[in-house]
Amino acid sequence: MAAVLDSVRAFFAPTTFAIDAENPSDVVARENLLDRVMGPDRRKKSSEKIRRNRVPAEGLALVARDRDGHVIGSVRLWNIEAGVNDEGTPINALLLGPLAVAPHHGGKGIGSALMRAAILETKKRGHGAVLLVGDAAYYERFGFFAEKARHLVMPGPFERSRFLALELTEGWLDGAAGMIVPSGRMLASAPVRRAA
Repeated sequence: MAAVLDSVRAFFAPTTFAIDAENPSDVVARENLLDRVMGPDRRKKSSEKIRRNRVPAEGLALVARDRDGHVIGSVRLWNIEAGVNDEGTPINALLLGPLAVAPHHGGKGIGSALMRAAILETKKRGHGAVLLVGDAAYYERFGFFAEKARHLVMPGPFERSRFLALELTEGWLDGAAGMIVPSGRMLASAPVRRAA
């Protein structure tokens, strides 16, 4: 992953930010950032139902840091099954989101850098497709389009025109139809202590 992140850093140099792998000490800062950017209803979205109590896909939780090391942006990807193919076999894919950048750092290319780093790392790890719910005008520049997701549905309300897919392997989503369901690892729950 270091090589991918270094190439993204070099592409955007000189910058006032760096893209890095998320680490456990970033959790509070990331959650505060998402609350500020996405608002109080962010946990009610259909995408959140897929992410709830799950761990992001291996190596696919990234943050942008300012020069002082503070988290100013975040993107994570999640293991999903993107419906089934014509033979009824589940199609492994990723769900991207949320992508967020601190409002006072908007317009600096941080969101684009996070997206490029996420896509590069996703390709490097051999994933075949990425889906997301977002603004088509923004995400089309990265290769996301509604066409490949047209026979897939989210668990709950979503806007069809905002449900987009990017194939990293040509034909990966051919024939894909059905419900998006989570397939990633569950969060480990803390052991419950009982009185003796």
